[in-house]
Amino acid sequence: MARKRYQEDSENHERWLISYADFMTLLFAFFVVMYAISVVNVGKYKVLSDALGDAFGGRGAATTPVTTVEQPFSLPNIVARKRAEAMRREKDRLTMLARDLTATLGPLVKEGKVRVTQNSRGVSVEINASVLFAPGDATLTDASSEALSAVAILLKNDPHAVQVEGHTDDVPIANPLFPSNWELSAVRASSVVRLFIDSGMAPARLTAVGHGANLPVASNNTPEGRARNRRVAVTILSALPDATTELPTR
Repeated sequence: MARKRYQEDSENHERWLISYADFMTLLFAFFVVMYAISVVNVGKYKVLSDALGDAFGGRGAATTPVTTVEQPFSLPNIVARKRAEAMRREKDRLTMLARDLTATLGPLVKEGKVRVTQNSRGVSVEINASVLFAPGDATLTDASSEALSAVAILLKNDPHAVQVEGHTDDVPIANPLFPSNWELSAVRASSVVRLFIDSGMAPARLTAVGHGANLPVASNNTPEGRARNRRVAVTILSALPDATTELPTR
């Protein structure tokens, strides 16, 4: 009698999934170990060291130094590098802007009537009041309007906030329009802001401030010092801290 032939099992074509799953498990474990090595927790390391020392008769805990290794890819280092890079880019943008402003106001800069500086606040364009206004007045002259319009065109598409500050000397003023230097300085700053707005700058970027005679840059005891103190400062405010530097005027 012929023996009954058992039917052979069909070949399993999905055995590769087992090897693939084992490989993925080992790969996951490898990256977990690499992450654990890269993040050194000194507290947990000390607990483990003390436990091993107790288990082996007190050896190792007192003699094994714990070294904290600074990881170049740790979160604090990444944040610090990104901040440093942002500060560098901001400084470069402001430096280029200061050079463009110096070129735009070139004749007035050479005459000493305008000073362009870059400092911790940003870029400051300091304009002598005699260039902008008649004595005791806050209406911009035609010549000054042309120069300020060129500045406004340059700043129109710049994202920085702009603060316009009016300053006077300490000689009291009293006329029907301005009872004190406070009003004169504030209205002069507002006149410049109004021109900037009319030239297309966004009003939300602009601020007008009147300081009167409270922030002199020279002595009020001489005519030259008083003339120096009568000024309007247009400051393009930095988004980040910046080192103080003064650009050459020529």
